[in-house]
Amino acid sequence: MSNIIDTGPNPLVTNIEAVTLENSNYRTTLWTGKNLQITLMSIEPGHDIGLEVHDTHDQFLRIEQGRAKVEMGPVKETLSSWEAEADYAVVVPAGTWHNLTSIGDVPMRVYSIYAPPQHPHGTVHVTKAEADAAEAEES
Repeated sequence: MSNIIDTGPNPLVTNIEAVTLENSNYRTTLWTGKNLQITLMSIEPGHDIGLEVHDTHDQFLRIEQGRAKVEMGPVKETLSSWEAEADYAVVVPAGTWHNLTSIGDVPMRVYSIYAPPQHPHGTVHVTKAEADAAEAEES
């Protein structure tokens, strides 16, 4: 388990690739400010983030390790699909349905930037099940 702590809204200078690769939790917030949040994710092969839409949030994701099937579109029943790998970025405009599935042989390690923040400051979800349960409580 990673010992990464959300230091926002204090200034942060870090090697984003190194901390992303270090993170072994499904989701860990690295930095949460008033208008922006950086979240680290580790998705096991064959698993996904889960089809979702953020009506008021733009999202940037960068893959640091692994491979992904990326699906996006304005309607969840009609999504376009791409493959992406380490060093690829995925930009998700607000209101766009999206999902990333880990299709490689190693965990997919990504960092995500939300504007504005999506998760409470200090969020750590070791597993996707834990994340899903927490999000159900927030709804």
